Amino acid sequence: MSAVSPTDTSALAAPPARPTLARTFWAMMAREVRVMRKNFVSTFTRVIAQPLLFVFVFAYVLPKIGTGGAMFAQQGGGPTFSTILVPGMVASSIVMQGIMAAIFPLMMELTWQRSITDRALAPVPVPLLGVQKIIAAATQAFVAGLLVFPAVLFIHAEGQGPSVHIDNWPLFLLMMVTGSLLSGAGGLLLGTLIDPQKSQVLFTVVLLPMTMLGCVYYPWAAMDGIRWLQIATLANPMVYLSEGLRAALTPQVEHMPFWAYGSVLVLGTAVVVWWATRTFTKRVLT
Repeated sequence: MSAVSPTDTSALAAPPARPTLARTFWAMMAREVRVMRKNFVSTFTRVIAQPLLFVFVFAYVLPKIGTGGAMFAQQGGGPTFSTILVPGMVASSIVMQGIMAAIFPLMMELTWQRSITDRALAPVPVPLLGVQKIIAAATQAFVAGLLVFPAVLFIHAEGQGPSVHIDNWPLFLLMMVTGSLLSGAGGLLLGTLIDPQKSQVLFTVVLLPMTMLGCVYYPWAAMDGIRWLQIATLANPMVYLSEGLRAALTPQVEHMPFWAYGSVLVLGTAVVVWWATRTFTKRVLT
């Protein structure tokens, strides 16, 4: 048995690390998960604050003080307003959190000392770096949608509890995943198109109208009396996510057919991801 010479370090040296595309990608995702876990309390507070306030006012306060407007959904023995509110609040949280989780870090990286160039030095193609950002934002959006359920299910006045049941789990997961990816890709796209110094336009022109006219507080079919607005809201992606989650969570409430919301969410997600990675690549390399 031959001894290894102390000077012969080549026999004892470990093989050099060879970062692969998959290893680098998952290392970046692991970093995102650690950051999200570290900031979980602030993220949880930001996600739950708006749905909690809306549910408290519409499902608890207004029924308690006898305001008829909050009880419109029960006329004729129909579903409670809480039932209608559940899918819309989940959809709203997914879209809002997905967009913010993508756009704000990106704006900082593109402006503050161009720190995005450090990420671009990773041994992965720049478009894949954009995909990684979309998946990271989509993960936060997915968690945000799940965090809303306790608020919308347990905060309501007596007799105003929502009737929610998932008969089709594949449909529910499809809506949650595609909605999360679409919102993350939309945030990346907006972050590469909007001037960071004019980011306030994002809230007044994009997010606020998207939420108020996204079928969050009413089904799309309820707008039959305002036909022009009903047609105009079809340009709002939140409408399709709200209707898809309505079909999955509250199928007893009238909703769009699957071919309408399903095709828009699946195809729209693919198109927006492709578009966002192209604009992201162009913005990073210029």
